Amino acid sequence: MVAIPLTVERLGAIGGQGVLCLRGPLTMENVLPFQNAIRREEKEESVILDLSEVPYIDSSGLGSLVSAYISRQKSGRSVALSGVNERVFRLFEITKTESLFLMFETLDDAVAALSGAAQA
Repeated sequence: MVAIPLTVERLGAIGGQGVLCLRGPLTMENVLPFQNAIRREEKEESVILDLSEVPYIDSSGLGSLVSAYISRQKSGRSVALSGVNERVFRLFEITKTESLFLMFETLDDAVAALSGAAQA
């Protein structure tokens, strides 16, 4: 079985937030590009992960998201998610990790909310 690739595109800083757009499943076979990309966002106060083109996440992918959350949280930085589909959200619910992440319907919603919070 051939693994479906994951691509991670850095959109740069939008509204003062680092933005990474993920395309493809976040799974054990392709979690490395995500881990490398999130490490490069160390200087950003918050990072928005746009998951609108992520059809599913396996346990390794979930582990890498939680790891990113923990390492950023320890240094006073945050991770927000946008475009989470029903299947991925259900994974967060089942594993009781949905409360870790700020989640927004769209990338624009996330940028607006986090930019407003930064100015407040």
